[in-house]
Amino acid sequence: MIITVVGGGSTFTPGIVKSIAQRAKELDLDEIRLFDIDKERQDKVAVVVEWILREDVKTDVKLTVTNDVKEAYTDATFVFAQMRVGKYEMREQDEKIPLKHGCVGQETCGCGGMAYGLRTINPMIDLIDDVEKYAKKDHWILNYSNPAAIVSEACRKLRPNARIINICDMPIAIIDIIAESLGIKDVNNIVYDYFGLNHFGWFTSIEYKGRDIMAEIKEYIKKHEILLPESYIERIKKAQSVGNRHAVSSWNHVWKSVYTMLESFPDYLPNTYLTYYLLAKETVEKSNIDRTRANEVMESREKDLFEGVEHYLKTGEISQKAFYAGSHGDWISDLAVAIKNDTKARFLVITENRGTIPNMPYDAMVEVPAYIGKNGPEVIARGPIPLFQQGLMMQQVNSEKLIVEACVENSYEKALQAFTLNKTVPSMRVAKAILDDMIEANKGYWPELR
Repeated sequence: MIITVVGGGSTFTPGIVKSIAQRAKELDLDEIRLFDIDKERQDKVAVVVEWILREDVKTDVKLTVTNDVKEAYTDATFVFAQMRVGKYEMREQDEKIPLKHGCVGQETCGCGGMAYGLRTINPMIDLIDDVEKYAKKDHWILNYSNPAAIVSEACRKLRPNARIINICDMPIAIIDIIAESLGIKDVNNIVYDYFGLNHFGWFTSIEYKGRDIMAEIKEYIKKHEILLPESYIERIKKAQSVGNRHAVSSWNHVWKSVYTMLESFPDYLPNTYLTYYLLAKETVEKSNIDRTRANEVMESREKDLFEGVEHYLKTGEISQKAFYAGSHGDWISDLAVAIKNDTKARFLVITENRGTIPNMPYDAMVEVPAYIGKNGPEVIARGPIPLFQQGLMMQQVNSEKLIVEACVENSYEKALQAFTLNKTVPSMRVAKAILDDMIEANKGYWPELR
């Protein structure tokens, strides 16, 4: 059993590798391969990965670090994809260019998400083709790469037979926050229902050991006017770390927005990312164009890891900030276990609708629960969704489809239509101004739009 991690130079790689290694027996794992086109960066991350495998998890699983496509994929059973085309320098542009024009600046939502998508579509298709060429015939690509909604639509359109499952860990992060808020320790006993698109959905029910806890969650949010554990709230006030990358101070607006959205639309619990669409104006007002989330990550997680590696290589001393690996990889690793062992465990996946939500298009890429086994997802069908949610989803689906068509057809007009249609953009003129700035910033990354 060989698992290849694409984007081996990511700061998330150590956490993913740790999660894989902890499940080595369940996966019959022999080898982990890291693959990245940036050798210098990957070699530094590999120092942490090697330490995690040998000193932390204490496993003899083989580690291969490569920049060669054939070596990366040959005979691989699973490929975990987490590419970030353009790295954080381009994420900074994704966030700051829309803000300059008074629109939401976010890496996966709105114009920033579409810019990121146009950089990622073709590399993802190349990945699918390379894996198909070299990996085992029954391989699975498990994709964490953002923007997942646009990437999954591109895969559906361009490689409909690809053995790829697109997933996102944000709903799981929300469930973890809910569990900690309510004092629930065994989060694995929480079962939820959910529908939507990636970063654009709603929880319709949440149960703990068969007991409906949605009313408790809503009451907690109403009482605190935020969806965060009390301990997190106090530590954030004191500018202390809470140990959760989704609960830093710059996310406060997002977690508070859950309260605001529930006050007006109380039926379903919204994914936090709906903040960027339903409270776009307020989000822009809370944003700092001079220091966006990209800057924060580069100055914290990125800086800590690479400085920690340099210090370790010089002194042999371990830095907690650099060598601590969180649970970011648990969701994708558990998915691999479910496929490998045909467990039919329940996961949230991004998949072609095909009637799952009756009043959404057949070919929309929706995010819904499914049972996972050796043959992939068995999606759980549901009844029609309310008009409000359907209307929002249709606008977003069409914006995403248009940006994929713009990439495929090298069409400036369709890119402009995608930007104009997106709910985060107030007018066609603003859409055009942002698009033109994005074209300039993404030279060498985007297909040439004509």
